[in-house]
Amino acid sequence: EKRQRRLLLASTTMTMMRVSITIAVLQSHALALSLYPTAARRTSSPRISMDYSNPTIGLRASSPASAILTEPPLGTKQNFLEASPFWDQSNIPLNTYKNKAPFTAKVVSCKRIVGPEATGETCHIIFDHRGKMPYWEGQSYGVLPPGVNQKNGKPHTVRLYSIASSRYGDDMTGQTASLCVRRATYWDPDMGREDPAKKGVCSNYLCDASPGLEVKMTGPSGKVMLLPEEDPKTDYIMVATGTGIAPYRGFIRRLFVESTPAGDVYKGLAWLFLGVANSDALLYDDEWQQVLANYPDNFRVDYALSREQTNSKGGKMYIQDKVEEYADEIFDRLEKGAHMYFCGLKGMMPGIQDMLRSVCAKKGLDYDEFIGKLKKAGQWHVEVY
Repeated sequence: EKRQRRLLLASTTMTMMRVSITIAVLQSHALALSLYPTAARRTSSPRISMDYSNPTIGLRASSPASAILTEPPLGTKQNFLEASPFWDQSNIPLNTYKNKAPFTAKVVSCKRIVGPEATGETCHIIFDHRGKMPYWEGQSYGVLPPGVNQKNGKPHTVRLYSIASSRYGDDMTGQTASLCVRRATYWDPDMGREDPAKKGVCSNYLCDASPGLEVKMTGPSGKVMLLPEEDPKTDYIMVATGTGIAPYRGFIRRLFVESTPAGDVYKGLAWLFLGVANSDALLYDDEWQQVLANYPDNFRVDYALSREQTNSKGGKMYIQDKVEEYADEIFDRLEKGAHMYFCGLKGMMPGIQDMLRSVCAKKGLDYDEFIGKLKKAGQWHVEVY
C-alpha cells in the first residue's frame, strides 16, 4: 500500500511538472508573439504541428532528407550551386528534362501543412533528384501523372508546379526539391459529396504520395519569376494566393535561412503578401514568423484572410485589399526600383489590376503607362494559372 502511494505521489508530481513546463512554454510563446507586428500574426493559434524535422508528426517520411533545416549545418555555406558571379542568370538550368525523356525522382516525404478548418488540403512534398535536376528559385517542375486521360485514351499531359524550395533544397544538400500542392476536388451539389470522377488527377496523385514513389518530372522551366540579385538593396514585393506562395518560399530561404552569397549581402526589404481563406489555411506561417523575428528590418509579411478579416469598406479582405492598404509605400518602392511578383490563381489578377488602376487614378498616373514602365524595366513578374 505504501509503495502504491509513493507511485501515485511520484506520478502526480511528474504531471504537475509537465503542466508547469507547458505553461512556461506557452507564456514564452505568447511573449514572443506579442513582439510581432499585428499584421503578421496568426489570428488563431496553430492547430497542427509544423515540426517538419520530426517524421513522426503528420508526415509520411522515411529519410533524413525529409528534414527542413531552419539554419545551415554548423560551419557550412550554401555556395556550391552558384553562378560566377552569383547573380549571373545567363546560364540557368532550363528544360533539362522534357516530356519524351523525363527524369524519375523519388518522393522523400509528403506532409499536410494546413489545419482542419482550411478550405481544402495542401501538402508539402519533398523529392530526391540526386543533384541531377538542378533549378533556380522561381522556376517550375513539370509532373507527368501515370495513367491515361479517360476522354481520349492518351497519356496524361504534364502539369506545372512552382518549386517551393531554394536550389539547395530543404535539407540544404542540393539533392532535393519541394513542391507545394493543393488537392483538387469537386463537390457535386446534386450528389451531396465529392465526385471522384472530377478530382484533379495530378494533385491527388502527389498528395497521396508515399516515400519511395517514383515520379516522372520535367524541367526546370521558366524565367519570369527569377530573383534579380545584382543590387543587394533591391526590394522584393511578393503577392500570392494559396499555393502561389511556392516560389517566394525559395526566395526567402535563400535570402534569410541559408548561408548563400545573395543572403550574406542582402540589405533590401522582402515583403510578402499572402491571401487565403482563414488562419488554418496559412502556409509556412511558422517559417515566416521565424524569419520576421530574425530579420525585422529586412522582412515583412501581411495576410489577407477573406473569411476572418474585413477590408476598409466592410467587405471580405481579399489580397488586393491588403495590398491597397500599403499602396503609397508600395508605389514609392516601385518608383525606386523594387520588383513586384504575383503568383497564384489567375482570378487574383483582375482584382489586383482594378485596385492598381484606382490608385494610379488617385495619384494622377496613367495606369497602362505606369505598368508598361515597370515591365520594360523588368520589375513586373506575373505567373498565374
